[in-house]
Formats: sequence, C-alpha cells, structure tokens
Amino acid sequence: MLFHSLRNKIMPLSDELIVYPNHGAGSACGKMMSKETTDTLGNQKKTNYALRPDMTEDEFVKELLTGLTTPPGYFPKNVLMNIQGYESLDTIMERGNKALSLDEFEKLSTSLEVLLLDTRRAEDFAKGFIPNSLNIGLESNFAMWVGELIPNIKQKIVLITYPGKEEESIIRLSRVGYDYAIGYLEGGFETWKNSGMLIDTVNRITADHLENELEKNIPLIDVRKKSEFNAEHVLDAINIPLNELANRLNEIPKGKPFILNCAGGYRSMIAASILKQNGFTNFKDVIGGFNAIKNEGIPTTEFVCPSTLL
Repeated sequence: MLFHSLRNKIMPLSDELIVYPNHGAGSACGKMMSKETTDTLGNQKKTNYALRPDMTEDEFVKELLTGLTTPPGYFPKNVLMNIQGYESLDTIMERGNKALSLDEFEKLSTSLEVLLLDTRRAEDFAKGFIPNSLNIGLESNFAMWVGELIPNIKQKIVLITYPGKEEESIIRLSRVGYDYAIGYLEGGFETWKNSGMLIDTVNRITADHLENELEKNIPLIDVRKKSEFNAEHVLDAINIPLNELANRLNEIPKGKPFILNCAGGYRSMIAASILKQNGFTNFKDVIGGFNAIKNEGIPTTEFVCPSTLL
C-alpha cells in the first residue's frame, strides 16, 4: 500500500518540478546514481529505472535491490543516531579541530584507542607517511571508504591532512557519523618528517614496468570490486576486494613479493596502508591502476559488460 500511495503522489506531479537528490554518484545508498545535483521530475520519469509507470511493487523491489552490495557496517549505526539523536556540529568541531603539537600527537599515536587517519592524496602518501596510519584520501569516495573500513563510528581519530584541510576532513567524517576526531597534527606530515621522525613509504611502479614483474611470476592482487574484476582484469590476477582485504590477509604470504592494483590508484593505496599496518612490506603498487595497465597493452581477459554492482 505504501508503494502505491507514494507512486500515486509522485507520478501526477508536474514534469517541471525540480528534484534535488539526497545522494550522489558513488554513494553506497543505491545504484546508478547520477552525478548531477538537480533534475526535473519529467526527466526522471523518462530516465529513472525505478520510475516506470507500469511497474509493480515486486518489480520495483527487485529492480532496486538486484546487484547492490552489502550495506557498509556503519549504516545501521547511523540509523540509531538518527533515532536517538547526536551532537551538534559545533560540539564535534570543537572536539576535533584542535592543533596538536608533535609531542601531543606522538603520545596519542601510541594509544591503541586512537586511529591515525591520513587524508592526503595517494601519490603523496606513497612518498612518505607516518607509520601505522590509514590512508583514505579526501579527493575520491572518502565517506564511503571511511564507513567501509572503520567499523566503530565512535572510533577516536587523529588526523594527518594537508594544512588547511583539517576542517573539511572533520566535517566529511561527521557526515557519515564519525564524530570523534580528537585533533590533527599541526603542520601535517611535514611536521613529522622535518622533525626527523621515522617515516614509511609505499614502493610504486608504472604500468609499463608491470609486464616485467609479471614475467617473474609475481602475483598481482586486484582490489577492485568483484563486478569490476569480472568485467575485465589482467590474466592470472587475484581478486581481493578492498572491503574484504582486512578479513583475507591470511591469503597473502608475508614473505613473498606481490603487486597491487585497483582502477586508478586510490583504492590500492588504501589497501597498501592496511597492509603496512599489518606488517606487509614486500609489495609494489601500480601507479594509475588498471586504467594505466590497459593502455600498456598488457594481456587481459575479454571485456564482459557487468550485470551487477557487487
């Protein structure tokens, strides 16, 4: 009844009515979402797969859910926050927008209760990062990967950002319910580096060097989604999707070399930071990911149009 009631209210409305979506492209809240921030109802009626006028409720449910991935763990926790209430943004900003001296940061970084989150771009993280920090860059699907990879929404988080990006990082964490940022390293990574503290790096190779590595029978681990991998991948590559990596580390031998790739380098750098946290060191990341690999003509499987988002 609810389905029919909503449809009966929506469909007769004027085609000129402006629609403002609550979510955008890349959100884990649905599929086939447009990157546009506004549209008309008339165009949605013509193009939206879920607004066919002759669709039954069962067809609507099947169409909407088929191919969707399992919701990230933070979804039900956000539902509870919406029901039970949450702190004001002012309170969250007051707690998180605190510049930490190197000494203060170092003390917090040794606590098992604190997560070090580096929000810089993949290429900068690879050149140097604070050991045991997790890299999730602001420039891509930041909120989605925070929700996928940080299980506790009340996790205490200390940030390493580009100077001037501290507030944006705190706000974007809060948008998905992660309200417990407790400060940031003043001056960012450069403060740590210039003090002579120990840093770590991620070894990277360009796609044109990958073929030589593969000829040595070094495994290639592709951390893209299963649907992306099934659509097309490097021959003999192994698929361990990024959101499954932490639970499948036992499938990766620590003592042997391997190579990482994703689509463009963003997710594989997140994977690299997780691997580093867990003691893996003997691996390389492909700059530009599968997009760059394909342009080099390295043998891949025949492309198959994906039928699912899984």
